[in-house]
Amino acid sequence: AELGYVPDAAARALASRSGTRLAIAVIGHTAAVLDDAYVGRVMITATSIAAEREIGVSLHWLPLNDPAALARLAESRGIGGLVVVNPVRPALEALPRSLRGRTVAIGVGTRHVPSFDIDNRTGTDGVVRHLVNTGRRRIAMVTGPSWLPCGDRAIDAYRRVVQDIGGDVRLVPGDFSAARGETAAVEIMARWPDTDAVFAISDATALGVLNGLRGLGADVPGDVAVAGFDDIAFAGLSTPALTTSTHPVEEIAAAAVRAALDRSASSPVTFFASTLVVRESA
Repeated sequence: AELGYVPDAAARALASRSGTRLAIAVIGHTAAVLDDAYVGRVMITATSIAAEREIGVSLHWLPLNDPAALARLAESRGIGGLVVVNPVRPALEALPRSLRGRTVAIGVGTRHVPSFDIDNRTGTDGVVRHLVNTGRRRIAMVTGPSWLPCGDRAIDAYRRVVQDIGGDVRLVPGDFSAARGETAAVEIMARWPDTDAVFAISDATALGVLNGLRGLGADVPGDVAVAGFDDIAFAGLSTPALTTSTHPVEEIAAAAVRAALDRSASSPVTFFASTLVVRESA
């Protein structure tokens, strides 16, 4: 107190081997994945928490076809924690043992990498059952990228509800983009003209579906109901406003970042609840 001593964050991190940097690693086909609004929300949350601890944050794109890239990043000096967004098993399994306690996944993890994610199984069940309860019986689904294992939970939930009502499964692959949603709507109506509802695993895709149906002259929700997932800011501003389910990205990211920095994950998987938001589109 007499000297006005203030601990040096970098020196303290080096002495304790706790690291001076939190790395956010996002897996995807191209570096364009870093432009996703979801990644931006994760970064803002991570930066806020890291600032409290006087450590830096770095953002990295990891090519999907190069699982070893994550292991190479993990070898960088000064990494105190690693958060992997869009995780895939080959990349997580290539992590060195030294990083296992400091690495978490936002998505599906492994035995050595705990995960934090939205409970999209229950969330999807709620959305699709809402469509059923409003009289829809011929429901199609636009999925996410096939390489992302977290999407399997949503597909399973959709299948279960549709099969419970004796309906047929109508799956069309998606990529979380509005552009794909627009083309998917045209594909769905060409393959199954009697479709009376479309559920998309992301709001961006669902907004694209709305555009695609509008181009076909279909009335929403009169002819076809549309629902998404995420409850992004624009979901309530579309015409008609989009029925969806919530996705607390900031809460998930905060829990993941703290677990990586504090090495405090208490369970292999931590799910966050999703709540149905009913609007005019369904």
